[in-house]
Amino acid sequence: MSSGIPLRKRLLVRLLIASVLIAVCSVAATAWLAVETTTRALREEQGQVLADDMDVLTRLSGYAATHPDWKGVEDSLRELSGRIGRRIALTTPDRRVIADSAPPGTPLPPRAAATVDPLSTDTHTDSGAQRGGIDPRVVGPYRLPAGERARLDALAEERRACYENNGVQATVARTPTGRPTLTDQDGSAVDYVPLDCADGRLNTPTATEEKALAELTEQARTCLDEHGLDYVEPLFIGVDVTDRRMDTRYVMGKLKEHPYDRAQRQADDCVDQARRAQLDPYVAPAADLFLGVGDRPAARFDLSPANWTKVVGAAGLVLAVTVAVTAVVATRLVRPLRALTAAAQQPPDRHVRVPVTTRDETGILAAAFNELTERRARLEAQRKAMVSDIAHELRSPLTNIRGWLEVTRDGVVEPDPALLSSLHEEALVLQRVIDDLQDLADADAGTLRLHREPVRADELLDQVAAAHRVAADAAGVTLRAAAQGTPWLDADPVRMRQALGNLVSNALRHTPQGGTVTLAARREGDEVVLEVTDTGTGIAPDELPHVFDRFWRAEKSRSRRTGGSGLGLPIVRHLLAAHGGTAEATSEPGAGSVFTLRLPGGSAPDDT
Repeated sequence: MSSGIPLRKRLLVRLLIASVLIAVCSVAATAWLAVETTTRALREEQGQVLADDMDVLTRLSGYAATHPDWKGVEDSLRELSGRIGRRIALTTPDRRVIADSAPPGTPLPPRAAATVDPLSTDTHTDSGAQRGGIDPRVVGPYRLPAGERARLDALAEERRACYENNGVQATVARTPTGRPTLTDQDGSAVDYVPLDCADGRLNTPTATEEKALAELTEQARTCLDEHGLDYVEPLFIGVDVTDRRMDTRYVMGKLKEHPYDRAQRQADDCVDQARRAQLDPYVAPAADLFLGVGDRPAARFDLSPANWTKVVGAAGLVLAVTVAVTAVVATRLVRPLRALTAAAQQPPDRHVRVPVTTRDETGILAAAFNELTERRARLEAQRKAMVSDIAHELRSPLTNIRGWLEVTRDGVVEPDPALLSSLHEEALVLQRVIDDLQDLADADAGTLRLHREPVRADELLDQVAAAHRVAADAAGVTLRAAAQGTPWLDADPVRMRQALGNLVSNALRHTPQGGTVTLAARREGDEVVLEVTDTGTGIAPDELPHVFDRFWRAEKSRSRRTGGSGLGLPIVRHLLAAHGGTAEATSEPGAGSVFTLRLPGGSAPDDT
């Protein structure tokens, strides 16, 4: 059997190749571990290099944050290059050199080490780290003049003295804009404000800040208006003196929109875009940072010939052992697979099983194969039963139609209106069975089309109840419809009426005179629950799992007086699946049944 399989595709060969690759990786990992101790110093040096790189990026970001262009950066760049002993180059995004510590014409490294953009990267707040956001050193129009600084310094000193009188030790520090802030002994902001010291004067924007905030409000207004965000004037109501970051220092006021959290996030995005546009003229353009090794040779590690010999010998031994072990294991793995292949090649009508001799993956595969065989046998039995059921459903009306037509042709009976009405009713039964089979075929093929639209569940129940009111009155059954609120569905109203109609028809057939059939709807979280409850004969517990099977009937005699074609409930299940919902049934013999439909909830149309 294996002779027809190409050598390269045989499982044994593929396992051997995989084992060799694993062995090679193992040898490589072992060699790496062997030289780990000798490369520790190199890693420490690399760590220092990374720290130097971060310091360079921080210094250059600070320069870009405090200068409108890169003029004059050459001196700072050469000083940094001399300190770390490596080349530093700044270029535009199109690799046009802005400044370079190397001689002109020296090729750039293949990739940039980082991008210097203080409007997008904050390298100042956390030492040695890059954070998203605006660098606090970008102050632009928020830089305070000397007079305002002096006034705020006096207010800060008063608050510091007030803190001290209340037992809180604080120190006055200064932010890049010139604003004073109070910090504790470890340099972090003092987040506790004694009640006697909370006069609010230090948190009030100065004239310079109010002017800059007014410009920011105007620049953000277009974005806020586009998103329909209304706010209480002014947009910015104060200064958070404990926050040194530009993008969160100035406190925004309340919005009028609901839900508030979503509106606040959108407003923050609008203000952030406007702030970057406002600060852009005050910072140098974004530049790519290139770092080279300069005159310092790169650290390298090499193995001696003796070490190479040891590594090659160990690798050969590992490969030999690996191949031998893999050959033994692969042979044992292939044997049950061959048994599975032989069983799968048997004629389908034999339904051959394979013995499960292990509990590993191969044993699980054999068990799954046996389960698949059993499922195929069941499906074949169901197919034969379905063909028989379809023949039964079509034979009865066709036999009646043929019989009456023959006796009418022979002149035994006259084609009076009653006979024609009876033949028409039999034709309708035949058409209904064919339509149900077509719906099921479309559902199985995935071609069941839905025309979704917003549907009110309470109106849907009223329509179904109205359509079956005459049948209910004729059967002496009370038909009710009730909904909690006005839950909405995103569904096909015609298909949903068909599904509920099948359930109501089924309930009316099995509810005795004087009973009640109730349609209900309610919202449960993100779902809408529709229920059809009857006070009929109920369903036995052993029959309940089969209610949605095709051609299933509670009445085994298959009398058309007490049951339909047996296709209504399977159609309900398929229609619910097409809508992304589920259909369930619960019942108590003698007390009635409850059919529950769960569908994803929808929202009311905008024009309502």
